[in-house]
Amino acid sequence: MKKQWFSAVSAALFAADQIMKSYAEQNMDKGEEKSLPGSVRLRRVENRGLPLNFLSGKPQVVKALSLTAATGVTVMHIVSLFKKTGFLIKGGLSLLAAGAWSNTFDRFARGYVVDYIGFACKNEKISRITYNLADFFIGAGTAVLSLAAFFTSRKVNKKEE
Repeated sequence: MKKQWFSAVSAALFAADQIMKSYAEQNMDKGEEKSLPGSVRLRRVENRGLPLNFLSGKPQVVKALSLTAATGVTVMHIVSLFKKTGFLIKGGLSLLAAGAWSNTFDRFARGYVVDYIGFACKNEKISRITYNLADFFIGAGTAVLSLAAFFTSRKVNKKEE
């Protein structure tokens, strides 16, 4: 797969999350919740910190950490595009970059991250957690990179035998 496709995928995922965040901002009141089929809930939450509002009282620290992480992931992503790395590594870094930049953009443009996806379950604490697509991109990117590390370590172990 050509290098440009990985960057295009990151840009498209970033745009998709920003569109969903704009929809939530324009069509829902803060704290409003709409039920979707199954246990999915659409709600608008303004997260001023890191996940679960960690460090919410320190916006400059949150911005600095977010910008540092997004920049680091982007550098790794760019390097992976020019090295002979596998599809999983490039794909995982594309997902991570899209999620990192979408949330970082929010922190600088809005002063908070817009979260809009929740899930109803028996545990009320878990039901109150709200996500956005960027969070899922970050989780998926981490899972894909973990798979890549697993398969790479298996290849290394086989060569050593």
